[in-house]
Amino acid sequence: MPLSISFELSDRDLAHFTKAMETARASAGNKSADEIINAAAGLLKGANIADLPDFIAQRLDRLDAMIAMLRDEGWHLPEEDKQRVLSALVYFADPADVIPDSVPVLGYFDDAIAIEMCVKDLKHELDAYDEFCEFRQGEAERRGIDPAKAGRADWLEARRDELVDRMHRRRNRELGGGYGDSSGYARRGYTQAYRPGMLRVR
Repeated sequence: MPLSISFELSDRDLAHFTKAMETARASAGNKSADEIINAAAGLLKGANIADLPDFIAQRLDRLDAMIAMLRDEGWHLPEEDKQRVLSALVYFADPADVIPDSVPVLGYFDDAIAIEMCVKDLKHELDAYDEFCEFRQGEAERRGIDPAKAGRADWLEARRDELVDRMHRRRNRELGGGYGDSSGYARRGYTQAYRPGMLRVR
């Protein structure tokens, strides 16, 4: 029988995790983009063999999307946007976890909270990327090709440029907000369209 538990992080709780993320950024300040991406990907590799609660698995799916945004040849983010995503991923490049990942069930709990905070900051980026993946999947199926082999196809570029432009406008217009709708979990479902990711929620 499932058990539903709801909890709310106070400002003090959030300050604790914000400090942990700032410490991670400081300690990983000399890491390259590839090192940061590979460290975050390593977290997902460990998660793939763990028996995780659904609420953690769902958030790890969002981490997977952030990594895919940087690896996706078709999406090819502008440099400034890449740096925003990398800055969010730096926490996962720090081996000094608040809760060690080896702890059964709760080992990824701190990572899930950090991901939730990143999702809040990257809401517009994730929305745009999800829509891009859905468009690529639909168009690739219509054209009878594998979406994984679309690369930077001409038919993708106009939609990609439109979504990146919209992402920038929305981000500039909205400078913050609380969780719930702005966190990216309430407003959109998870896309099952192709992306070059490692972990998918089914």
